[in-house]
Amino acid sequence: MQRTRVSSSNIHSIGYDSSISRLEVEFLNGSIYQYFNVPERLYIQLMNASSHGEYLDAYIKKGGYSYIKVR
Repeated sequence: MQRTRVSSSNIHSIGYDSSISRLEVEFLNGSIYQYFNVPERLYIQLMNASSHGEYLDAYIKKGGYSYIKVR
């Protein structure tokens, strides 16, 4: 999945596959997580958030979306 680099103190890049509603986040420590069944509107809001990390925590992690660690 292609990811877009973002300016964040914790996140390196973010990608989204709309065909399967999957969000992929690469953190600065090199770990990559994929979150499942994430609506595209949340991805768009995440990319437009003033703090990507705070948005990810509040709406994706605490939103209860299942995930796997890819790396």
